[in-house]
Formats: sequence, structure tokens, C-alpha cells
Amino acid sequence: MEQRTRVLILGAAGRDFHNFNVFFKNKPEYEVVGFTAAQIPNIEGRLYPASLAGELYPNGIPIYSENDLEELIEKYKIDECVLSYSDLSYDTVMHIGSRVLKAGAKFSMLGSKQTMLKSSKPVISITAVRTGCGKSQTTRRVVKILRDANLKVVSIRHPMPYGDLEAQRVQRFATIEDLHRYNCTIEEMEEYEPHITMGSVIYAGVDYEAILRQAEQEADVVIWDGGNNDMPFIQPDLSIVVVDPLRPGHEISYYPGEVNFRMADVIVINKIDSAYPEDVEYVLDNIREYNPKAKVVFAASAIMVENPEIIRGKRVLAIEDGPTLTHGEMTIGAGVVAARRYGASELVDPRPYLVGSLIDTFEKYPEIGSLLPAMGYGKQQMADLEATINRTECDAVVIGTPINLNRFIKINKPSTRVYYELAEIGSPNLQEIISEFLKR
Repeated sequence: MEQRTRVLILGAAGRDFHNFNVFFKNKPEYEVVGFTAAQIPNIEGRLYPASLAGELYPNGIPIYSENDLEELIEKYKIDECVLSYSDLSYDTVMHIGSRVLKAGAKFSMLGSKQTMLKSSKPVISITAVRTGCGKSQTTRRVVKILRDANLKVVSIRHPMPYGDLEAQRVQRFATIEDLHRYNCTIEEMEEYEPHITMGSVIYAGVDYEAILRQAEQEADVVIWDGGNNDMPFIQPDLSIVVVDPLRPGHEISYYPGEVNFRMADVIVINKIDSAYPEDVEYVLDNIREYNPKAKVVFAASAIMVENPEIIRGKRVLAIEDGPTLTHGEMTIGAGVVAARRYGASELVDPRPYLVGSLIDTFEKYPEIGSLLPAMGYGKQQMADLEATINRTECDAVVIGTPINLNRFIKINKPSTRVYYELAEIGSPNLQEIISEFLKR
């Protein structure tokens, strides 16, 4: 056998495993020496197990920290580093590339044809150009439209395998009990629970070939519920992409969000009720330049609050979706919007009250400011989140993350949940577009 190309896959416990499974796993001309991990805490130090890695890797594949990239390239004589995670600015992408090239290895990415699986069922993908655009509410809207048409709909979620990888090979979520059975993190529950509460089935895991084939058995239509502005893992027949005019220009300056933007059949401009008109127009200009064939849907992120009287006149702590505030770089979320709309007297800064790992989170992402991300990548971080909330000197807590935190965190103050759904404005809308798609 000729000398194998020694590969390091740069990832964040998701796209990296998928790229390995569909491209590298059974190719003897490559030797994947390891994965590196970034963005998500406590991912490095694990092993991609032999049972998933295949015959060429009887000992499994180690997962290292990306901080050690240059040392790994030198130590293991790496020939090629493959970028396999997402929601990265172009500056960040090329800083990583420069580190790889300086260390002497090739820097590369895999394309859609090399990594997208093909389904026997019609597929609608919902992705975004950044974390926090409103993709999840768009997915729920699409699922509802299809179910109202008496179709069996199964969603497949972008991976978040932060636990036992063998146990997470194929995961099916249909009940709240399934969340506990799979020991889900807060981030996982934020994505799965809204599907469950609307009576919908959602799959996730590690082996997306196996996941897709199982999901096809109970679906008329498969939904790809994307995450972290990544490209779909499954070839879509209809591609819906959500953009955010609160971050105008990000649709053409983040990887691989621009790929989604250019591939879209439908672009949903969300949050137009809270964006400046000139920023909406800037996004429209980019659509005209980069993807003029896409249909454009205008939408608002409609916010509802369980108990608005808990907010009015009170000093409140706003808790928001974790990834949206961290690598999504947003400085406002549904909790803040609700607090302002319903007359909170003050937004309380949680930083003086941070506990444990949340101190590290704010050091890594100082732009978060005076909001609290619902971090919970493990039991200890959930405990740190609970302690931080309960130490914070405020009158009430506004929960802007899409899960019921009170189900597993004991909050010692009055709290209320914020819900948000996609509200399309004018025509064309998703109902019309999907009806046309179903006719085809």
C-alpha cells in the first residue's frame, strides 16, 4: 500500500464526525490521526470509538484540543487538516488556515457533494447564515404546515453528541422522557424539546446514514433541522435559509453561512419588526447580488410571555439561548426584548454573581455583556448556572431560552418564560411556497 495521507479533522463534535463517516472512514489512502475540538467545552480528551470508526481504526480515534494544533501537526507528521465546524468569521477561518499552513500541512474543506446524503423521501432543509437567526422557529413553522397537509413529518437535527458517542449513534426523541434517557445537555434540550411539545418526532446522533434510513421508515417528508449555520448533511429538494438583519452583512462574511445563502431556494428575512429598514435593505441588496433567484419571505419573531406581570416594574435577569450569545455573537435575545416590551425597571448584570465554569464562559466571550447564557453542557455546568441565577440580586427571572429551565433547575425567584414563533408578513409566505413544492 502506498503511504497514507495523514489527516487531522478540525471540529466541534458534529460536522467533524459526519465528514469522517461519509468521506474518510473506509478509504485506506487516508489515515485520520485525530480530531481536534473547539467551541464546545469538555469535548477533547475523549475517543471516537472503534465501533463507529470502522475496520481501519481498531483502536478508535483520539480527540484533542485545537489549542495544540501546531504541536499535533509536528508530532504526528500531519499532511492535511480538514476544517469541519461552522459559524466562523472569515477572519477566524483564515487564522486557523494560517496556523496549519505555517506548521507545514495542507488546509482544506469538504464540499456539499462529498458530504450530503441522498434520501428516498422528499427533503426540506432549514438552515441559517448565523446562530440565532430564528432557524428553529422557522423549522417549527414548516413542520406545522406539512402536518396540516396530513403528511407524516420527521425532523433530523444537526448533531450535538457531547456524551457517550456509542450510545448516541442514533437518537429518536418523541417524549420528554427521551431527553432524560439520553442525558441531554441544555443545548440539546433547547433544540429537541420544542419539537416534542408540538407532538413531532426528531432524530439526532452521530451516524447520519443510519439516522436517515431509520427516519425514512416513518416519514412522508424529512426535515433537515440545521444548526450552527452549517450546511445540510442531507441533499435538500427545497432549501430554506434564515438571515438576520440585526447582523447585516454576516450572510456574506461567515463560514459556511454564505454557502447556505448562495444555495437557498428560499431566504427568510426574520426580525424585520426589530431591525432598521436600511439594514433590511442591505440584506436585500446582498440577495440580489449573490442569489437573485431565491424567493424572499419577510417575517417577524413574534414574542409571547407567560406572565408579563412578573416583569413589569421589576429588576430582572434575562437568560438567553447559550450558543446564540457565545459563538453566535448576539448581544440581545428574546428575554431582553420581552423585558423591555413589558416594562422591566432594570436589566440586572449577572457578571458579579458568576459561579464556576460560567466565569470561564464570560472570559472567553466578554461581548455577552449583561445577559446570562443558558450554558449547560454537563451536570456541573447546569449546577453552576443554577447557582449563578440564585445568587443574582434581582426581583425576577425572564427565561428567553426555548426550554423550561424550571424542569431541572430550581430558581429561587419568580420567573416567566418567553416564547417566540415565526410570523410571516405578506406574500410569498412559507405556506404558499411549500404548497407549490408539494404539488411538484
